[in-house]
Formats: sequence, structure tokens, C-alpha cells
Amino acid sequence: MADNQTVSFPDPHEYAPPKEMEGWEEMYPENYRFSDARREWEKAQFWYQDRIHVPEPLPPLDHIFQEAWQIALSQNTTRVFCIPPPQGIAQRMVGPYMWIAPLGPPPDEVIGQKAAVFEKRMMNVFENFDAIWDKWITKFRALGEEMESLEIPKEMPFMVPEDQVIPVPKGAYASYDLMDAFNRIVSMMFKGWQYHFELLNLTYLAYLMFSDTAKKIFPNISDGAIGKMVAGADVSMYQPDEELCRLARLAVSLPGVADVLKKDTTAAEKISELSQTSEGKQWLEAYDKAKNPWFYVSCGGGWYHYEGSWTTKPDYPYNYIKGYVEQLEKGEKIERDLAEVDRQRDEIIAEYRELIQSDEDRDSFDNAFNMVRTIFVFAENHLFWVEHWFHTIWFAKIREFGKIMIDYDMINEVDDIFMFNRHEIPMMLSEIATSWALGIDMPVMGDVYKAKAEKRRKILAAAREWNPSPALGNPPEEMAEPFTIMLWGINQNTVNEWLRSAAAGDEGDVSELIGFPSSAGVVEGTVRVIRSLDQLAELQDGEILACPTTSPSWAPVFSKIKATITDIGGIASHAAIVCREYGVPSVTGTGYGTAKLKSGDKVRVDGDRGVVTILEKAN
Repeated sequence: MADNQTVSFPDPHEYAPPKEMEGWEEMYPENYRFSDARREWEKAQFWYQDRIHVPEPLPPLDHIFQEAWQIALSQNTTRVFCIPPPQGIAQRMVGPYMWIAPLGPPPDEVIGQKAAVFEKRMMNVFENFDAIWDKWITKFRALGEEMESLEIPKEMPFMVPEDQVIPVPKGAYASYDLMDAFNRIVSMMFKGWQYHFELLNLTYLAYLMFSDTAKKIFPNISDGAIGKMVAGADVSMYQPDEELCRLARLAVSLPGVADVLKKDTTAAEKISELSQTSEGKQWLEAYDKAKNPWFYVSCGGGWYHYEGSWTTKPDYPYNYIKGYVEQLEKGEKIERDLAEVDRQRDEIIAEYRELIQSDEDRDSFDNAFNMVRTIFVFAENHLFWVEHWFHTIWFAKIREFGKIMIDYDMINEVDDIFMFNRHEIPMMLSEIATSWALGIDMPVMGDVYKAKAEKRRKILAAAREWNPSPALGNPPEEMAEPFTIMLWGINQNTVNEWLRSAAAGDEGDVSELIGFPSSAGVVEGTVRVIRSLDQLAELQDGEILACPTTSPSWAPVFSKIKATITDIGGIASHAAIVCREYGVPSVTGTGYGTAKLKSGDKVRVDGDRGVVTILEKAN
């Protein structure tokens, strides 16, 4: 590797965040730190920062999702579907950020044992996908509804109600109910993430198999062309945006409603004004019908408690609707043009299929295409139900525990509960239960917990100013792990670029960024760099969005932007998928895109080749 002889990444056991983050270690489970007990094994791995799942500093309780996906993803590869060469993905925290390591293949004899069962298990899913999906959505919705109906004590009663004592004592009371409820909700979250990866690894594998088949038959085919062949899916993740479009069209058809929605006022003010007229009430009724489940969508990626959802931050959907109403009044189309995406897909498939010379190659191509088209809908279907709908329910229920902690003067704000990890909260709830059981005026360690929450908030704030190394340890000679390339967009070019920047000592001036050709098309325009959710409102019509990674819940902005550039993400990342679905050119996985670009830069985005050319720098 060029430059690897003189420059490498920091040793994970020597790497430490700035002193402003002192004490970060206690925020996360001990097994998530680099350890002398595992030094030899950890030094043999290559670790890169997971900016898809942890793009911002990670509050302790929000870490539960990372714990859950590490187990769920890995077990489905290694133990469930037994995909022969790959193994799991390990996680470690340094400061409030996470690094991950895709593990190398197991010994040949293990690969052989896995191969003996893999095909049967894989083909069963592909051949019975519709029935399996029906069962999946049924059991997952049942799990979410179980979580939503979980009874968490609203208060610890002064005396147990008489109906829990007479005629037969209940036996277990509020003290047990409180602790049991948290244990149960944690178990539900882990089960939900087990379901999350039930089919996802095979979804990515199907894409990889189709890509490999296409490249064997057509050695010069581009990744952009392959992506276009898979695009066009009627899936749950886009239903929230479709509901907004429907509500916008309804507003335009009802006298006076559109005028209210176009005002530069808050959602609460618009709701109040709409409730004064029969047409407004009719529109509000339609809005309320759409809320569950479709507005249980995070305003961000669903990974952080503070992002909120369309149910808790209605200004987001109302502002999106405002934009759609204005577009409709200009005679513009607002819906995703699925028919056009389908037309382009069918056209390119027919074009390439016509070039196939042998029946054997044609059968291989058709089989691989039918397989990926069958299962790839799961990539975005599961996303809405797990990371958005399910997580929205989780955050609401967790805040009920926070309210009880406030009642016992253990924390200052409800959201302070997220400053404690899932192992610490049971101890805090146990202290509440004990204090209640002992009688009146029993002290708790409220001052200790309040101080700890405040300290951790400061650590997280300091972490936002830290620019950590993108990788730790020595990179391998070749980045070959397929899911790493497809989802995270980490390949040899990415690693070389990181090393080059490290050797330069700064990000340096560049004229070109290289990434993945994730969504076809070539456009020129002005860049808007968005590094966090609260900056999204700055995005203007016709601009090119540059961000660490996108969220599919940002779908309403894809009707007004020209293209997307991301720091991280491969051809199967959510950013790549949503851009293909909306026909927006995209280059993902550019590495340092948001560091090297500035808002106002003029660029050309080539989604066919995966190249971003800087045409003119902003002043």
C-alpha cells in the first residue's frame, strides 16, 4: 500500500481522546473498551469508525442499539444462515465514538461445515420470501404493540391500593413492577434487533451475488448501472413521505387549508387555526389517521433519543407539507416517480440482457436478478419498522422511567435517564424500589446521579469538537469483506485516502473526490454541507447535499435537491438506496467529503463513475 510504510493509524490501545473527555470509560459497558486482556487479538484487527450508526457522540443508553446489532448481525452470518467465509463485526468504544472491525474468515474446515448448510437455508428464504415476510411483519408489529402497551408505574403509591390486597394479596407490587418493566423493555429491544437482522444479511448477499454475476458477464458494467437495475421498490420506508404528499394534495383541495399550512408559524399554531373550520378539522382528522404508524418516523436516523420523531416534533412534517403545498401550487410533481424508476430499470435490464450470448449466462443473470428483486425490499421495509417505529415507541416508554426518577429527585430532567447505560439504570430503579419499601423520608443518591449526568453531558459536548482518527490499527493488504464494502463503503481506496490525509497532516485542498457510484446521473450545482440534523432546514431548492450520511426519513428533501454526496456508505447503504428510489444522482463513501467541501462550492457529481469534481471553491 502506498504510504503505509511511513504512516499508519493509531494503535487502538494507545489511542485516547482529549482530556476534556476524561471519565468517558464509565459511560459504556467494560467489554466495549480496548483491553490488555485481549490486546493480541485486538491488535490483529483493523478498526474503522462507524459513522453510519454512530455519526455523533453516543449517549450511554442509546448505546443499547449498538450492543443489539453487533450480536444480531454477527449471529445471522456465523450461526444462523452460516454464510461460509464472513464472520461477525466487533465493536469498541474510544470516547463517545465507536470503531468496528469486520473479522477475517474462519479456518477452512469451518467454512466447509458452514457451506454444507448455507445453500439450503438461503434458498428457503428466497423461495418462500412472501410467506416469511408476512410472518415477519406480523410478529414484529406484535412486539412493538407489546412494548407500547407495557405498563410502567406512573408513581410509587403511598399505600398499595386495597384491591391488590383484598380479597387475595397480589404478592408482587410496584417495587417489582418498576424493575420488571425495565428488564422486559430491554429484552424487547434485543428481540427487536434479532428480528431486524433476520433477513438483512441475505438481502445484502443477494445484491452482492447479482453484482458479481453481472460483472462476470459484463466485465465493464458500472456499479451505477447495477444499482439502477435493482431500484424501484414499493416499501414501508417511503410511506411516511407518501402520506405527506397525500395530505398536501388534500390541503390544496380544501378551501382555506393550504393558506394556513403555508404560513411561517409553528405546527401548534397551525393546528389551532385549522381546528376553527370544518375543512381544517377534516384535514386534521386525515393527518391523525396517518400518524400511527407512519409518523412514528425519526427526524434523523432513529439512533439518538434527542432526534425526536414526527410525532414528538410535528414542526418537521408540517414544514415538509408546507413545501409540498407550495410545489403543488406551482404545478410541480411532488411524489417519487416510481413509474419512471421502474421504466429505467426495465430498460437497462432489457438492454444488457439482449447482449448476453449464451443461455447459461442468461439463466444465471435472470436467476440472480429475480433473487435480488425478491428480497431487496426488506432492506428498506425493516428499516422503517425497527429503527423508526420501534425506536420511537422505545424512547417514549423510557421517558416514563425518567419521570419516576424525577419524582424521587434522582435526575433533573427526564432525558437525563439517557446519560446512564442499560446496566446502570436497574441499580437506580432498585434504589427507588428500596427507598419506597423502607418507608417515608428514605434518602437516595440523587446528588451523585445528577452530578454524573451533568459530567456526561459535558463529555458528549466536548466529543462534538473532537475529530477522531477514522481508523485504528494496521490496515490489511486488501479490504475484501463484502458487507464492509457494500454497506459502509470502506474499500482500499478509502483507506489509502485516509492514510494520505494523515501523511499530509491536514485535509488539504483537492479538486476531486472519489467514492461509490451509488445512484446514476451527472449534475452540476452548489453544495450545501449538512453535518447534523438541526442544519437540515438550511438546505435550499436545487442544491447538492453533502453530509456524513443521509437518513431515509429525509425523503421529502430528495424532491428538491440535485444530488447527494456522503462521507460514508457503499452501494447498499441507506443513502444509496434512497437516492436511487428518488432518481437523485449520488456518490457515497467519499471519506472526507464534508471536510473538503464547503457550502457554496460548485461541483459536478458523477453518479455513474463515483466522482465528485470541484469546479469552483466558495469564497
